[in-house]
Amino acid sequence: MADSLWKMPPIIKVYEALGALGDGRVRLEDDMRARVVSSEGNKTYQVETSDGLRKVSSNDNASYWQGYLGYPAIAVLVARGLYEPDAGVMRALAGIPWKELNRKFRNDYTKTLSEVEKHLRERGHKPAAIRAEADAVAEALGKLRPCRGARRRPPAES
Repeated sequence: MADSLWKMPPIIKVYEALGALGDGRVRLEDDMRARVVSSEGNKTYQVETSDGLRKVSSNDNASYWQGYLGYPAIAVLVARGLYEPDAGVMRALAGIPWKELNRKFRNDYTKTLSEVEKHLRERGHKPAAIRAEADAVAEALGKLRPCRGARRRPPAES
């Protein structure tokens, strides 16, 4: 329903959003519209923001069906200035095969996050520092209290 508040996402969606930014998969088209390419590169999600970022529409599955902000919407909000994450964190989360991991762990985000943290440690990154940055983005989202925009387009096909 339009103009109701979005539910806050699982923290893994913030990690995915930062990874999308690190990968350069977020394209701001104008002051309102943006596109985000999926981690596998086979889908493009459409995100619209208005009213000082307070109103958000997105056709990713989480936003469209689950009622919480999906990673494409979060990535666009961050790209539009909601929060300025550390560039090193975005680089650390780049190249992670999110869809593959979510599929492997059957959308058990705790297991996915554990695997991502293992990958980060192997690459010399500090998971606690990355978690702190993800938590800061989540806090900024909570303070923004974004509202649902219109559901104009169904999610992209697989």
